[in-house]
Formats: sequence, structure tokens, C-alpha cells
Amino acid sequence: MAVPRTPVPRVALSMLTLVRGGMGGSETYARELTAQLAGSDRVDAVAYVPEAAAGFSGALPERVVPGLDGRGSTLQRISTLASASLKAGSIRSMWADHNVVHYPFTVAVPSPPKGVPLVQTLFDVQHLDLPELFTRVELAFRSRYYEGVAKRADLVITISEFARQQIVSHLGIDPDRVVVAPLGVDTSQYVPFRGERKPFVLYPARGWAHKNHTRLVAAMELVRQRHPELTLVLTGGALDQLGELPSWVDRRGLVSLDELHELYRSASLVAFPSLYEGFGLPPLEAMASGCPVAAADSGSLPEVVGDAAVLFDARDVESIASGILTALERGGDFYEAGLAQAASFTWERCAEVHIEAYERAAAG
Repeated sequence: MAVPRTPVPRVALSMLTLVRGGMGGSETYARELTAQLAGSDRVDAVAYVPEAAAGFSGALPERVVPGLDGRGSTLQRISTLASASLKAGSIRSMWADHNVVHYPFTVAVPSPPKGVPLVQTLFDVQHLDLPELFTRVELAFRSRYYEGVAKRADLVITISEFARQQIVSHLGIDPDRVVVAPLGVDTSQYVPFRGERKPFVLYPARGWAHKNHTRLVAAMELVRQRHPELTLVLTGGALDQLGELPSWVDRRGLVSLDELHELYRSASLVAFPSLYEGFGLPPLEAMASGCPVAAADSGSLPEVVGDAAVLFDARDVESIASGILTALERGGDFYEAGLAQAASFTWERCAEVHIEAYERAAAG
């Protein structure tokens, strides 16, 4: 007797809040997800994007929603959401042929047509773990659009076991409704280098409070007492928020992928003192380049880096400095382990979890 075949999910990827070039790791995730879905015969997906993000979806079929111009701040995002709400009827009509709506950027506006399952990606609940780092407006926004959506979603996709545990704990969601799709690294884009490295420490991170730049700079002051030749290179957006920095700090800001790859290949090490990460891609990207890593022992980072990095207490300046010094001394010891750790996280695996979630949602 033939086994009935699961119908191919017809998925609307609602990326109406996408701010192209301004969303860090979540943007990388969405780009890689669309690329994987475009090559799959198990899902029929269409991406819906604002006008400013036209062309983002690569080979995946894409529809531009007119009148939406994604912007970056919380207030600007609220304006975008208001416009999307006003266009809810026309947007839902675009989704009429879909039997699943997935929101890769968390915010479910507009909601799916009646009876169509809602799948939400929720990267983390940092605002509940570290509320002191958020304004009242940001907390209210996340309470409504992150927590509220997660509680009514048919399925929630998150990116680490740490994030899953925090979502379940804070929101009281049935654990069976929260699935983990770890992010990936396309190791073919990185060329490992084992030769002599240049005298700088790299930190690729946006200038947000939880990225902990202030303690890193203080730790580097201690490290430089033993290695005065070392400088600190910072890449990422919003670094102007850090204020005045010592002369030995090179604030690069946003850099091209080619430049970032070269920095990974040449840095003495990557330091990653973030206080909170739902996942944390840069340490894996560094490992794929053969670069030693010293990372915080908080959030998801221990499960991401495994035994292939030096861990430290990101709230303790001396601990950060000690971790950097250890990585400088023992960096070569982690070379092979780092390559293996990076290779264990693939976008194919990430997409597989998504497709299984779509199939599950579509089947009811």
C-alpha cells in the first residue's frame, strides 16, 4: 500500500520589517534561509519584502510590497508596521495561495489569513533576561510583537538550545512548539590560515550595549601591559555610540565581506565578550578561518564554540584579559578543533529544521 505523500508546504516568507544592511546576524540568517529554500523541492516558498529590500531573496521567488520602506530604529519600525497594518487586506490577498506564513524577522504584521498557520522565528528573549539594556519603548514593542506573537504562534523557531530554554521559561510556551534550528557557516567562503598572524585582536560586533565593548577595551589595557604591540580592531555598525576610544583602537565600522574575511585570516585572535547571544556567528566564522577565539561563557556561546575556544566571564575585566592572553599563547592548539566545530554548523541543517516545521504546520 502506497504511503500518502506529505503535501508540499506553500510558504509565505513575510520579511516586511527587513532593513537591508542593518540587521546583523538576523539578516545573514534570512539570506541563507532563502538561498536554501530556493534549492529545495520540498517547499514552495515566496518571499515578501519592502520596496527598499527588493532583490534580497536571490533565486527565491520574491514579491515587493509597495508603500513599505523599512527603517532601522524602533520608532521607524513601528511606522513600518503601521503601514503594513493599513495594507493588511491587500497583503493577505497576496498570501491567499499559501498554507503557512513564516516571519523570519519575528514581527507578525499583518497576521496570516484566517486558518493559515503562523510560524515565528524568535532569536532570543534578551529583553526579559537583560531588561536594563532596553528603553521603555523597546520593551513595550517586544512585549507585543515578540512575546505576544510567540504565545499564539503555531510553531516558534529559535536558533540555540539556550534560546529555546529561555523562551519556554519566560513565556510559558509548550516546549513541543519551540524548535531549534542552529545557524550555519558556509565554510567554502573561508580559507583557513595557519601562518604568522598580525598583532591585533578583532571584535566584529555592532555597538550595542550587550556587546560589552567597554569591558573589552579595559581588558585590552591589561593585555597591552604584556603585549604593547597589540591593537584592537572593531567592525560593525553603530560603533559611533561607543564615544571616545584609545588611539590603539581601530574603529573600522561596517566593512565588506572580503575585508572581514581577511581580518579573520590575519588577526591574532577574535575576542567575543558579548553578554548575551541567541547564537553568535562571528566565533564560528573566525574558526572557519583558522583564527583563535576567546569568548564569553554566557548565553548560547558555550554550546556554539564547544571545546574549540577559550571561555571567560564577560562581566569580569580581568577574566576577559586572562582569556585573551590564554588564546594568544595557545591559539594553535585550537586550530583543528575550530575547523571541525565550524563545519558542524551548516545552513543545510538549519533549512532542514525549517522545512520540517513548515510541513508540521501545514499538516495541522
